[in-house]
Amino acid sequence: MIPVIGLLAAGGMLNGFLTLLSDPNLLGLISTKSDTFTIIQSMAMAPFYFLPVLVGFTAAQQLKSDPLVVAAIGALLVKPEMIGLSAAKASGVLLGVPINAHFFGLPITIPNYAYSIFPIIFAAWLARPIGNWLKDHLPVSIRSIFQPLITIFIVGSVVLVIMGPAITMISSGISVAINALLNFNYALSGLVIGGLYQVLVIFGLHWMVVPLIANEIAQTGQSQLNALVNFTMIAQGAGALAVFAKTKIANLKGLAGAGALSAFAGITEPAMYGINLKYGRVFWMANLGGATGGLIAGLFNLHMYGFTGSLIGFPSFASPQDNPNNLLIFVIASAATIAVSFVAVYLWGFKDSDTEQAAAQVEKKNVFKDAISK
Repeated sequence: MIPVIGLLAAGGMLNGFLTLLSDPNLLGLISTKSDTFTIIQSMAMAPFYFLPVLVGFTAAQQLKSDPLVVAAIGALLVKPEMIGLSAAKASGVLLGVPINAHFFGLPITIPNYAYSIFPIIFAAWLARPIGNWLKDHLPVSIRSIFQPLITIFIVGSVVLVIMGPAITMISSGISVAINALLNFNYALSGLVIGGLYQVLVIFGLHWMVVPLIANEIAQTGQSQLNALVNFTMIAQGAGALAVFAKTKIANLKGLAGAGALSAFAGITEPAMYGINLKYGRVFWMANLGGATGGLIAGLFNLHMYGFTGSLIGFPSFASPQDNPNNLLIFVIASAATIAVSFVAVYLWGFKDSDTEQAAAQVEKKNVFKDAISK
């Protein structure tokens, strides 16, 4: 079993079971305010929260840098004090980027790096030349201490100073674009967001969408945006399910099945990083289903009244008073999403020979995907 992907799949499935047990609209056997809920939720989400540490270690192995040093940089990104800085009130704005911290007097922005992948991949890439240079130039007597010390300081500083503002600027721009698109036309929004949203997940930029959803629900009690995002999760799950149905490779079948279940429970990372992105056509064929479901949702003005997404989140679409047909629209759009994604992937998105081609290209490209799947 692929180490990191197995952890993500396990966490996603555990989170799905927890939702089933705790949602009052489902079984409702566990209170969301209980210690039991908190402990199980922590078990489920720990692999995702500490993804920079886990991915940092495996990315460093792939890129021939020091795994422990890069893992330490990943730990820096999710250290509680850093998370606290990311939540601090902005003291100003520079080039459109809110400033929430200062580093040696330099104003910087620190986003929440929990659940992120791209910054630590960048760190693993940068750590190799710096670490190698230090290894060649530092005396052996002090190398074991000062090589990791200097590498962590330089790479950590570069990531915080460069990646933070870059991620914030890109995420803010995406948020503005999504908001404008929703205000312009809901059906068009469904087509575009349904087809492309999971691209944001690849780079960890999707977390900037959460405030938009929270604001919608706080102001109106429902979220059209979250309804559209929901079908992107279902689509990726259906894509992995198609691989599960088609492949004759036992290990891949197990991974695809676990990824599909996790995605249908609202956690898409195992399906995406373990299957769909690794065999690129699967990802894009699955997105066709997301675009289909999003378009149907937009055409019929679908609303979502909660946060829990994917198939397990169906109670969030029930609102007999405001819109008695809302749940039916969700069922129809979900069925269309699954059908289009499954058929597209099964017919054109995957064949077992793709696994040989992917293995042959590990050293040539796709560092981002391979770093979390080795």
